[in-house]
Amino acid sequence: MKISTVLDHIDSGHMALPEFQRGYVWNRDQVRALFDSLYRRHPIGGLLVWATESHSASHRGEGPVAAGIVKLLLDGQQRITSLYGVVRGRPPQFFDGNAQTFTGLRFHLEAENFAFYQVLKMQDDPLWIDVTELMKKGTAGLGEFVARLSSSPEHQPKIGDYVGRLSRLLGITDIDLHVEEVTGSDKTLDVVVDIFNQVNSGGTKLSKGDLALAKICVDWPEARDHMKTRLKGWATADYHFTLDWLLRSVNTVLTGEAKFSFLHDKTASDIQDALSRSSRAIDTTLNLISGRLGLDHDQVLFGRFAIPVMVRYLNQRTGPIGEKERDKLLFWFVEAGMWGRFSGSTETYIDQDLAAIEAAPGEAGLDRLLEQLRLWHGGLRVEPGHFTGWSLGARFYPVLYLLTRMGEARDWGTGLPLKSSLLGKMNRLEVHHIFPKSQLYKSNYKRPEVNALANFCFLTKETNLAISDRLPEDYFPEIEASHPGALTSQWIPLDADLWKMRNYREFLEARKSLLAVETNRRMEDLLHGDVLWLGGPAPIAPVAAQDLGGITSTAEEEELEALNGWVESEGLPRGVIDYELVDVSTGAHRSVFDLAWPNGIQENLSQPVTVPLNESGETLVLASAHGFRCFTTSDDFKRYVRTEILSIDIAA
Repeated sequence: MKISTVLDHIDSGHMALPEFQRGYVWNRDQVRALFDSLYRRHPIGGLLVWATESHSASHRGEGPVAAGIVKLLLDGQQRITSLYGVVRGRPPQFFDGNAQTFTGLRFHLEAENFAFYQVLKMQDDPLWIDVTELMKKGTAGLGEFVARLSSSPEHQPKIGDYVGRLSRLLGITDIDLHVEEVTGSDKTLDVVVDIFNQVNSGGTKLSKGDLALAKICVDWPEARDHMKTRLKGWATADYHFTLDWLLRSVNTVLTGEAKFSFLHDKTASDIQDALSRSSRAIDTTLNLISGRLGLDHDQVLFGRFAIPVMVRYLNQRTGPIGEKERDKLLFWFVEAGMWGRFSGSTETYIDQDLAAIEAAPGEAGLDRLLEQLRLWHGGLRVEPGHFTGWSLGARFYPVLYLLTRMGEARDWGTGLPLKSSLLGKMNRLEVHHIFPKSQLYKSNYKRPEVNALANFCFLTKETNLAISDRLPEDYFPEIEASHPGALTSQWIPLDADLWKMRNYREFLEARKSLLAVETNRRMEDLLHGDVLWLGGPAPIAPVAAQDLGGITSTAEEEELEALNGWVESEGLPRGVIDYELVDVSTGAHRSVFDLAWPNGIQENLSQPVTVPLNESGETLVLASAHGFRCFTTSDDFKRYVRTEILSIDIAA
């Protein structure tokens, strides 16, 4: 089938996108590569469609489908959406993504390459052809382009070549794509989703939640949009969740179960009501977690799958929740996060916890929930060894943040408590290395010790910059003189001998003890004296060898800072130093990338990139698997920026 026919079928409603398909996720690099392949007549693969009756076809978008048989795209959505967007100059009706990704594509008639519009480079240069304008005007509009070229004497000798290239560009829509159809009355939604996952084995598979949502959208087509609206609301508060996660909470409220299969026989009105109730309960839960615990953004929200359980508990209650009951629920949330309750079989543990709160009404169910947690893990009391982890991915990193926000931790520059009410961008909290990284690397300490959790504290950005890379033995006395008690408020041992570089390891051990004492004190506060739940000491799990990624030396750090400065000098946004890769489903730490642009240098338009210097192959594989383009040297990265982002012609 010709590409032009495929696009016509989309316009007429004979071809659409099934409801279970995800949105448009390509970036400009991929769009440019697609058109380059088409122009050179390289193969781009065929399409797989599901031919089904239009009256039963659950499709995305507001436009109606044609009567009779409709073809729903199973494989080829990204390619066809890109083609439609460039050729038609607008997104298709089923579009869900960033239309800027395919807006402004240009073709250079002399170099025969594609790039996206840049004013300084392309303005007033007739050799840069607007691909969308050409496609919309078609063959009949060729004369207008020829006239523009002819007005420049230097281009006239090659007019014939240029016309041939314009015609070749227009000929893209005449290219035939092989279309394979999935047909038959036995092809249920479940079967088609399984086929999709097999065909899409190299991409992101559809989850059980995707399938459940697709079935919901058959009866309630607007369900996905309503849920996305809720997610956007929480995202503005720096809590980023997935559709699967929200649907899990809807499920627990409506059915009291974790498995999505329990949603399959529910009506649209059931789902609408459950979404409303679960959203209110999520709002309440996040307000409790942020307001009482101080966990006010996504990176410190450990145990996010405890929230569907809390949502069920709150939804089952009648009347306002009392202070003691509220704090006991939050105690369970913190303890579940600290010990990794939901890092394994999520559905199994959610079901167990739901069963616990269903077994007895009100606070008695909460007691069962705590008893189940204690039986599963052992004692819940924190020991110094639990703070042995390192990097932002350590499980107790959110605990350190919680202690800072929940307690009386004070900033070392102003002496003010580090509460969320601080205003101004210079008062946002940053991780501060108490013993500076550069000094530790010079003293031959390895990465796990340099980035030890006990070497972290939180300060305002302004204070962090002011301290810079000074040693504690230099700046601690100044802080104590200016703001007495500010050091102890951040659990700093007051033995001045421990502030010296030679005693760094002893400092870490002493501070871990202070952090453990403070954590247990805060947990006791949440229990309002009912400390039997803390029981004996918790077992100290072996510390995972979190050795994937991260800066390993002062030389690396200086090179990355210089590279970031170069990027900024080119008018582009700085990357994130020590970017933490997190599993979006569980919130679990996966790796630390030296320098990264997780949304692309041209945000959400170009591919995510990272510069991992001197990293293992495992780190590179992990980065690639998560969609990052890797550059292992500064020179390679700069070449990429110049040629593909800035589109500067340089010698290879």
